[in-house]
Amino acid sequence: MKKMVYTPGPSQLYFTAEEHLKQALRDNIPAISHRSRAFQSLFQEATESIRNLLEIPEDFSIYFTGSATEIWDRLIENCVTHESCHLVNGAFSKRFGEQARALGRETHVWEVPVGTAHPIEQMLMPESCELIALTHNETSTGVSMQMEDFSKIRAAFPDQLIAIDAVSSLPYPQFDWSTLDSTYFSVQKGFGLPAGLGVWVANERCHEKAQERRDAGYSIGSYHNLFSLREKAQKNQTPETPNVLGIYLLTKVAQDMLGKGMDMIRRETNYKAAFLYGCFERWNGFQPFVSEPEHRSKTVIVVETVQPSAEWVQKLSDKGFVVGQGYGSLKDHQLRIANFPTHSKESVELLADTIEALL
Repeated sequence: MKKMVYTPGPSQLYFTAEEHLKQALRDNIPAISHRSRAFQSLFQEATESIRNLLEIPEDFSIYFTGSATEIWDRLIENCVTHESCHLVNGAFSKRFGEQARALGRETHVWEVPVGTAHPIEQMLMPESCELIALTHNETSTGVSMQMEDFSKIRAAFPDQLIAIDAVSSLPYPQFDWSTLDSTYFSVQKGFGLPAGLGVWVANERCHEKAQERRDAGYSIGSYHNLFSLREKAQKNQTPETPNVLGIYLLTKVAQDMLGKGMDMIRRETNYKAAFLYGCFERWNGFQPFVSEPEHRSKTVIVVETVQPSAEWVQKLSDKGFVVGQGYGSLKDHQLRIANFPTHSKESVELLADTIEALL
């Protein structure tokens, strides 16, 4: 029995990915040289497709990396000399701060209890902080920041760089790009693709900060710094041999999503999220983990369970659905269910019917 995967990354492949993969193998895409004209054409097509899909302004550059986790290091190496500020409400936002400290930076951490959002009006931060690290969608807990939060932070801290982790929310959110300087994601979640590719979006302010650091004699990293990435991107290339197959698949899926329309994808995502949260609020033995509805993630549904979560994971697997347990210390009594574009309304409704029948 082929199972439908609802874990929040890696997750179910986008429904067109299999055919694109077959075509890539027929066309020998994995063997393309990253210095060839064929790759240059692919690179250009990829960045144009991502830019169009996410409505990224022209003054933002798009780069490919090995993962979103790598981009944490690259942001610190390129954009922070002394201090960064991290809003933490879960495992992944916390980990970014830990990586910044491992790279020798002083970190100012504003941490709130898991399952809650930061009251942005109360945000205090030293003016000496150079970068504010935000997480639009905390994958470990299902807490989501609201778009107006980014506007408030930009208004309060206009001189700091703002970097947004959108790993488990894009392509769903429609960002106001004037409120941020950088965002990043990996492809194995909302884009429904095999893992192994990160996408880093950075504006001119990030490049200027990297220039300032380099001119002052600081290291900004080696092969994946903003200057090596830009130098090659201007030629529609990458500094190293990249995940060519991953870039090809991302290009094709981004084009498929454009063809469907992001308005439709967002409406479907909203419907599926409201439907699932409504079910879990109604059923005995479940409760949404995030108590404030406005901060509940639309793309990673996290619920508390009375019955051990491992038992639910097994029962649903037996029925053809793979869902995730809670993360870390929350593992035993939480479920995490992805709500990405590849998860159709019909499959989500079938998942809900299956859970209800097992109650």
